Amino acid sequence: MKHYTKGRGAQYNPQNRFFTNEYGQHHVEGIDEWEEEPTRTFQTTVHPKTLVNKVDSPDVGMAYSANPYQGCEHGCIYCYARNSHQYWGYSAGIDFESKILVKENAPALFQEFISRKSWQADTISLSGNTDCYQPIERKYQLTRQILQIALDHGQPIGIITKNSLVKRDMDILEEMAKKQLCAVYLSINSLTEATRQKLEPRTATARERLRTLEELSARGIPTGIMCAPIIPGLTDHEIPAVLQAASDHGARWAGYTIVRLNGEIAVLFKDWLEKTYPDRADKILHQIASCHHGQLNNSTFGNRMRGSGNIAQIIKDNFKLHARKCGLNQDTHSFSKTHFRRSTSSDQLRLF
Repeated sequence: MKHYTKGRGAQYNPQNRFFTNEYGQHHVEGIDEWEEEPTRTFQTTVHPKTLVNKVDSPDVGMAYSANPYQGCEHGCIYCYARNSHQYWGYSAGIDFESKILVKENAPALFQEFISRKSWQADTISLSGNTDCYQPIERKYQLTRQILQIALDHGQPIGIITKNSLVKRDMDILEEMAKKQLCAVYLSINSLTEATRQKLEPRTATARERLRTLEELSARGIPTGIMCAPIIPGLTDHEIPAVLQAASDHGARWAGYTIVRLNGEIAVLFKDWLEKTYPDRADKILHQIASCHHGQLNNSTFGNRMRGSGNIAQIIKDNFKLHARKCGLNQDTHSFSKTHFRRSTSSDQLRLF
């Protein structure tokens, strides 16, 4: 078996597709270069002009997203956000999970956005791209600041995370829940710790995520899970157990996606499979492709997240059956806009 670097999802840095030449160390003009150390994580602050983005895709269940960090230390090998790291001048590989950009002005940008006269208090999802509760949130607390602003102004927020750090903010989330301003989803696609360690090397364990669900739910915070992404031939057999565990720990809803390997993710995932599951690599890749018309990626709106074909249908039927058996998705969650108020000039001054 080829060498496997424990504690990393991606095992190397593929060339940034926006670069004509390969220079070894990927970097952005004006941002410090970092010495290449495969097991160390670096961070730097950036000051983007915008934070909240309109989501045009009909497949992802959100209208607006905000991400206080670019790159994600969790290192999930399948993460579609890896490709976006290339726009900053880095690789979608090890760079994505080891060189984290901190949007230091994220809270100010968030408040500025929801203060627009045209803003109608639509729900904004945190972690639409990278996890808002990845490890460096413990230090920077950008997500907590955003949640406090949302609570102060009655702005609805949806959260999806793989990190139990969300429990730190239960005081804010509990107050938001009383006004129907929040819902928290934990992403869980496997209960097998050996699989989790390879697939999502720096995330909270499945056991800890289930505990987090239970604690949030006990505080009256609406919770659910995303069984995502389901990887045919690797995690699809765990669907019934994942859904049952989620239900037992207080989740009210569950959703799923089937993995799709877009852009550089296909190259990275193939390399990872050959190093972690060499005996099953070809079978897993073949089953993934069978869900996307023979390709590892399908970008067609409508079925790119759920796939098509026999295996995708089996996964769909299995998920639907066990979600019903576990009492999940029996109702819908609605966010309230009735508490929303725009910032005043004095509110904005307090940010600086």
